[in-house]
Amino acid sequence: MVKIVIHEERCHGCGNCVIACPVNACNSPNVWGGKGPEDGEDVVIKVVNGTVSVINEDLCEACMTCELACPVDAIEIKT
Repeated sequence: MVKIVIHEERCHGCGNCVIACPVNACNSPNVWGGKGPEDGEDVVIKVVNGTVSVINEDLCEACMTCELACPVDAIEIKT
């Protein structure tokens, strides 16, 4: 089982992790286009109120792409 940990004190809501996530890109045309997902789209993570929030952890494939994309090490994938 995958656990996504968001270090909210570090996150500044840039959305790099959201756009880098391949699951988000497959499930959201907006993410594929370099924007944030719309409400109701089946995504793993999303920027909500200025920080990244976990939306559907079960979709995470633990590829670590979001971790690598984060410039402030605010997201961590634990397997």
